[in-house]
Amino acid sequence: MTYSKPRDEKDVMKLVKEMNVKFVRLWFTDILGQLKSFAVPVEELEVAFSEGMGFDGSSIHGFARIDESDMIARPDPTTFAVLPWRPKESPVARMFCDIYEPDGTPYKGDPRYILKTNLEKAAKKGFTFYLGPELEFFYFKTDKDPEILDEGGYFDYPLDAAEDLRRDTILALEQMGIKVEYSHHEVAPSQHEIDLRYAEALNMADIVMTYRVVVKEIAKRHGVYATFMPKPLFGENGSGMHTHQSLFKGDKNAFFNPKDPYYLSDIAKSYIAGVLTHIKEITLVLNQWVNSYKRLVPGYEAPVYICWARRNRSALIRVPLYKPGKEKATRIELRSPDPACNPYLAFACMLNAGLTGVEKKYKLPEPIEKDVYHLAPEERKSLGIDSLPGSLIEAIEYAEKSTILKETLGEHIFTNLIESKKKEWDDYRIRIFPYELERYLPIL
Repeated sequence: MTYSKPRDEKDVMKLVKEMNVKFVRLWFTDILGQLKSFAVPVEELEVAFSEGMGFDGSSIHGFARIDESDMIARPDPTTFAVLPWRPKESPVARMFCDIYEPDGTPYKGDPRYILKTNLEKAAKKGFTFYLGPELEFFYFKTDKDPEILDEGGYFDYPLDAAEDLRRDTILALEQMGIKVEYSHHEVAPSQHEIDLRYAEALNMADIVMTYRVVVKEIAKRHGVYATFMPKPLFGENGSGMHTHQSLFKGDKNAFFNPKDPYYLSDIAKSYIAGVLTHIKEITLVLNQWVNSYKRLVPGYEAPVYICWARRNRSALIRVPLYKPGKEKATRIELRSPDPACNPYLAFACMLNAGLTGVEKKYKLPEPIEKDVYHLAPEERKSLGIDSLPGSLIEAIEYAEKSTILKETLGEHIFTNLIESKKKEWDDYRIRIFPYELERYLPIL
């Protein structure tokens, strides 16, 4: 069933009645982008809209301390959608929530609020921020072991074991009002991609959260497991979230300039320069897990070197070639983020890094159209090509010193994120892994 997007609370109450919805799940995320959810019967919806629903924030990662734990979740009626994998009789819907303090002020630890505040800064300059992320993921037989379903490769058809899985996923997304551009088998065995039609940033962050749930739920119905873990298989490509970005002023693409050799405006060039300049500081948000850095290594199509290009997919930022008459499609593609990030915080960081470049008129270096992976270290140095952080602790160190990251996330999330990631790194580095036992136990 499809339906028009509700505009306000009255529309939601009407839809709930027409569709005989019995429960509504209220969704929000913790600072790491893990989805949180609780259900309310429809009889409580009017109270949820007018007063919000109280919950214990001290139990949510990166939220309030126990002595200031009361939080209010207030649903956003424009995000109402029925969950297609739930029973058709007495269906279940969902809405995303904004989180508030008991006194009614927005909660500064709410990632959705952080994205909203950064979008408001862009709006004051006349910009609307659009994104089109490409989320890759793997299907495995279970969540206990990365046992693949197929040996397929990029765009493979005969070896693709998940055609029906992707079809059912796309149908579910479309039922929820989410537009899909196309889907295909990715490079690694059992790896897949479903590309989303671009949308405004807040809407897209909600869509990414929904997409991850839908992929997993449809996989579960088929008796398999879907994962957005960045690098689950040794020796194979990891999963990225290449993110296409553009700024619009009204209905005009602010990145487009017909007279420029690259068809890029000064705004676009400074935006790219901003992202390149600040990428090391925001990598902790775009690639937030220990495992993220197993993907960010040379040789597996993931970007490692900080440069930009038009056709060169080894560059961190790619500018897709301009097609005549497609001015609105002018965009940049940031290739380092992975699909296990918190999309609200990741999109806020990308935007603020780019806008800083625009505000300060950063100069864009020349594009690098060579395969950067095969340049000698001396050549890269002579071309001024730097590298992304190589591990979680490196990313933490860059993040800790970053003014722009603190400004983007606010004091609360900045402090809690750093603290959480340091704990993760400490936990990782004291573990003994099979590799160490296999390599060192027989000889030491």
